[in-house]
Amino acid sequence: MWSPHPYLVGDSEGRAVLDSVRAATKLKNAGASMRFALWGHSQGGHAALFAGQLAADYAPDLELAGVAVAAPATDLPKLLDDDLQSKAGKVLTAFAIWSWNKVFDAPLSPLLDAPAIAAVDRIADDCMEDILQGIVLMEREKAIDRDFIHGDLTEAEPWRTLLQRNTPDAKAAGAPLFIAQGSADPVVRPEVTRDFAEAACRSGHSVQFLVGKGLDHMGILSRATSSAVQWISDRFARSPAPTDCADLPRVDDGTD
Repeated sequence: MWSPHPYLVGDSEGRAVLDSVRAATKLKNAGASMRFALWGHSQGGHAALFAGQLAADYAPDLELAGVAVAAPATDLPKLLDDDLQSKAGKVLTAFAIWSWNKVFDAPLSPLLDAPAIAAVDRIADDCMEDILQGIVLMEREKAIDRDFIHGDLTEAEPWRTLLQRNTPDAKAAGAPLFIAQGSADPVVRPEVTRDFAEAACRSGHSVQFLVGKGLDHMGILSRATSSAVQWISDRFARSPAPTDCADLPRVDDGTD
């Protein structure tokens, strides 16, 4: 049976990640153990953070060693509001409201007019793998190449509640964190990611925070991967998790 892709639906993403870990342990000769770590970028980072906060209750049979993310979607009200200012961001917002309309039955009208609803449906039929594809989609869908949302998405219900419900909780990280963020990211605002890291620090979590000077949304993925792999290896080795919480790097000066 067909079902919509649950884009930025935190519980669904997190449970799917944890289910995949369980599935890996059942594969013959895979050598997978019940101890695992998470690594994700952008929406994948959102999924990894939700998997981390759900793990103790949803998968008590598994042991979470750490959560590593790059340019993760965290504070959705801020991020979606910011994204409405860019072409690629409008496409990402279209994905989100289409997903939540299908998954949560959140009404698109009167949030959108009829041409915009049709454009959002067409966008949902496509796949955006990089910023260029987002711009191409925008050029094709002129109905959202303007202020296509009527009213404030962060205040109108049920959207306000859905934004909060699908925002990862920094207090409930579930394990030590590795967070990487490019200082020139136009999709995930660097200050938003740093605020999440700071909140996790205040909650007592160990947070290693890597900032890529001048790197954009995709650039930070290339820069951070080797560091994330080493960090994950250290967590599997049960080394004490490093933390930058005493002097969290800034994102406006490009600390690397």
